[in-house]
Amino acid sequence: MAIDFKELCKIICPIIKKMPMHWDGKKCILEMKENKGRWRDMEWIGFYFEYWCSRNLKGVMEMPCSKKYGNVSFDGYLNIPWDFKSHAIQLGKKDRIIVNDLQAIKKAINDFGCVGLIIASGPVVKENESQEFKKWHEKMKDDERKGKKTDYVLKNIERGAPSRRRKVSMKISKISFVKLDNDCLDKYGIKHNQGRNSNGKPRKPKVALDLTEICDCTEYVIDNE
Repeated sequence: MAIDFKELCKIICPIIKKMPMHWDGKKCILEMKENKGRWRDMEWIGFYFEYWCSRNLKGVMEMPCSKKYGNVSFDGYLNIPWDFKSHAIQLGKKDRIIVNDLQAIKKAINDFGCVGLIIASGPVVKENESQEFKKWHEKMKDDERKGKKTDYVLKNIERGAPSRRRKVSMKISKISFVKLDNDCLDKYGIKHNQGRNSNGKPRKPKVALDLTEICDCTEYVIDNE
């Protein structure tokens, strides 16, 4: 039976429209912390969108998708697997987003015909040189660990890794519903190699998509501009 992707979008869309379209970093992190979301990660915008969808779409979707491909899962299931991604638009940079594991996506497309992507995109504001936001976030994590730093943090300090400026807020300008099927994957999918894990083993490649190229795969758009 063929999947009517637009009809699935119509089920999800009214709920997604209720999402706040301006995300304040501190408020989002505190909300995730209070509700056992992934609040510790510096790339909080991606985890906040997953968190919000998992809480608010659970009435119409299975959260997460129970079918796994190895150790890879999808964020939700409604007739097909779905993933929720957020994307920071930055002037002068490619509008490319990294999605899920390449082989898992291929297998899911083979099983279900397509995978659904819901992508919330918009401009972000980054912290200034004072790094007040980073200090606030790191203090929260230090308080939880009683001052102990993780091995990952200690290794970065040891090798003198530069500290990236963190995003302090995001304004959602557009939410796109993308039907990722074999045609879309063949035409626009870019193999994204991830380097190696901490144990030295190579990570599995993921799929990257340039959002400026996939208009014919984008079935539904919520425009907040």
